Amino acid sequence: MVDTTYDVVVIGAGMTGAGVAVDAASRGLSVALIDSGDVASGTSSKSSKMVHGGLRYLQQKEFRLVYENLRERQRLLENAPFLVRPLPFLVPLFGRNGVVSKAVVKGYSTALRLYDLSGGWRIGRRHRRITPSEALAHLPTLNAEHLVAGFIYFDARGDDARVALTLAKTAAIDFGAHVANYVRAVDVTHAPGGRVDGVVCHNEIDGTTFTISASAVVNATGVWADEIFSMAEHVTTHRITPAKGVHLSVARHRLPADVAAIINVPGDRRSIFVVPFEEAPYTFIGTTDTAYVGSLDDPYCTPEDVTYLLDAVNASTSSRLTTDDVTGVWAGLRPLLAPTMGKELNERTADLSRRHQVTDTRDGVIHVTGGKWTTYRQMAEDAVDALDPYVANLGRVRTKHLRLHGVSDWRPTTALEVHLFQRYGSDTPILLKLIEMDSTLAETPIAGQPYVGAEFVFAVRHEMATSLLDLLTRRTRAHLHDARSTAAAAGAVARLVARELDWSDDDVEQQVTSYREMAEREFNLAGLTL
Repeated sequence: MVDTTYDVVVIGAGMTGAGVAVDAASRGLSVALIDSGDVASGTSSKSSKMVHGGLRYLQQKEFRLVYENLRERQRLLENAPFLVRPLPFLVPLFGRNGVVSKAVVKGYSTALRLYDLSGGWRIGRRHRRITPSEALAHLPTLNAEHLVAGFIYFDARGDDARVALTLAKTAAIDFGAHVANYVRAVDVTHAPGGRVDGVVCHNEIDGTTFTISASAVVNATGVWADEIFSMAEHVTTHRITPAKGVHLSVARHRLPADVAAIINVPGDRRSIFVVPFEEAPYTFIGTTDTAYVGSLDDPYCTPEDVTYLLDAVNASTSSRLTTDDVTGVWAGLRPLLAPTMGKELNERTADLSRRHQVTDTRDGVIHVTGGKWTTYRQMAEDAVDALDPYVANLGRVRTKHLRLHGVSDWRPTTALEVHLFQRYGSDTPILLKLIEMDSTLAETPIAGQPYVGAEFVFAVRHEMATSLLDLLTRRTRAHLHDARSTAAAAGAVARLVARELDWSDDDVEQQVTSYREMAEREFNLAGLTL
């Protein structure tokens, strides 16, 4: 990067920034993509893992946003079919004496019809009403005494961290972008005429500082966007209102579900999701949506957050979940657009728009803010379009039908191949070759979880993983599923990749200690015990 002058430096390797890198590189621009942490280590690895239109946005009359979400959902299903797959959603309806309010039924029926008409139908299935017994077949612990009926409609799901990583791989491997994690932007430089000409960076691993030369810069840092704007323009700004979202995991047998479910929260004008993890026997619950004040680098789950989610589930099911059932927690910050024109924030963060905004400050720095990960591609397209005055020969957008890295005609035939294919696509044969050379890499080092040893080796050889945290929280989702079993196996995973990363015994011990301290702190702050 030091020896190259780029058309554009993209700051932030989350979903949006990685999407910008793919869009720009596929149009023929030379691209550098950097992030102060790991790829997707911010908001983009801490979402609800759903690619959806947002049924509740219809209540807010955000019809255009729902249409855009559903259009982009379909593009993800088509462009990354091994990573993003359809997911049925259950809306259970409860009543008294076997009767549910006709207004409630009509409201949901109308909303779901609009949802299908807005683009939901593209998934190939339309919503339908189901009986109580059908609903219980999907989520057996629903409160059968008051369950009257339900609806099924269709959205999609995907591992957010792996989708972002796949975007970064697509930009780098398929289109020649240069990607570096753990490189922090500390300043944006300008030529004498006022045009941006580079980004000063700090290598977070070895402590060195260097400058990347570029004709333009895209700020795609999500909740950190105000920091980059202030750095580039030397003014204080407030474009982002962060909202905290918390999720928690429980063992599947305690909350069995083979579809996602929408559960209304008693006494609150919100609903939460109950979603089965696809790759492991756990179910996760989320999300909260609360205004956040605190360190952007350290959002965490509180005991109140845990209580809120458990109480919501227990009000509609017979699972009787307690804090002892919680196996994993995670908290992330949504980068919502702040109120404009001097307005005060006088509404719940759940009611704030999920639209995005692209700002050109006329010096070659483009800021893309707001949005949600379902619409990352449209956000990226809009941001790259805004580069036109600053780069030569900007081609037309190519990402609408661009298959991401890993899409091919290769198909799995065994259970192990299916597991790997749904995470690595056409890179699966590389992992199978690792196992062929060392059969122990087919073993699963973390009890109760499906990840095989070859995945950890592949992550450090081919996916820029540099730490145990990278491996356990993002390259795999072991920590999110069950932090206790993951902590117990942390040493085994560290030793598995020690030679690859040239770790000494002391390094291995330090990596394990660092992970366990993070996990313990996360659980303690949530009022839980690891």
